[in-house]
Amino acid sequence: MNFQVGDRVEAIDDVIKGVVQAINGNTITIETDEGFPLMFEASELVKIASDEIARDLSNQKIFSAIQEKEAAKKPKRILPKSKKERIEHLMEVDLHIHQLTNSHKGMSNYDMLTLQTDTAKRQLEFAMRKRIPKVVFIHGVGAGVLKEELYYLFRQYDNVKYYDANYQKYGLGATEVYIYQNLK
Repeated sequence: MNFQVGDRVEAIDDVIKGVVQAINGNTITIETDEGFPLMFEASELVKIASDEIARDLSNQKIFSAIQEKEAAKKPKRILPKSKKERIEHLMEVDLHIHQLTNSHKGMSNYDMLTLQTDTAKRQLEFAMRKRIPKVVFIHGVGAGVLKEELYYLFRQYDNVKYYDANYQKYGLGATEVYIYQNLK
């Protein structure tokens, strides 16, 4: 192959690219893209395109461009909700004190706890009247006093079963209550 000074070349057996700096018979000196001068036999090099586009292309860029194009073609599949998720009626009650009152300054811990438990009782009885099967009480983690008070409240009802709410959605600070509607 005929090489000239200034040609862009690449080594056949290595990942080395560069520009021809000198030709001495069959020995060609190139300056690599990293700036190092290296000597190769003419049979070890191949001329590559020197245009700007070819220089900027790499296998990674080509692969990512193909993936983006294919992803744009595919319609995004939305999984239909299960029948249970569509029908399920869920009521959430946030019992954090700042959600129940504008200002809790001057309230004792007893006053705050009483307000929270009274709200929980009122919302639970509302759900029973309106035949809402599930209620999630968001109480937070804290020291666990409110959670224990809620459990005490729930144990007073025969038609109620309670357990920790969905961890992925609420973390540890919520209790889900299932209300049995047709208790005989």
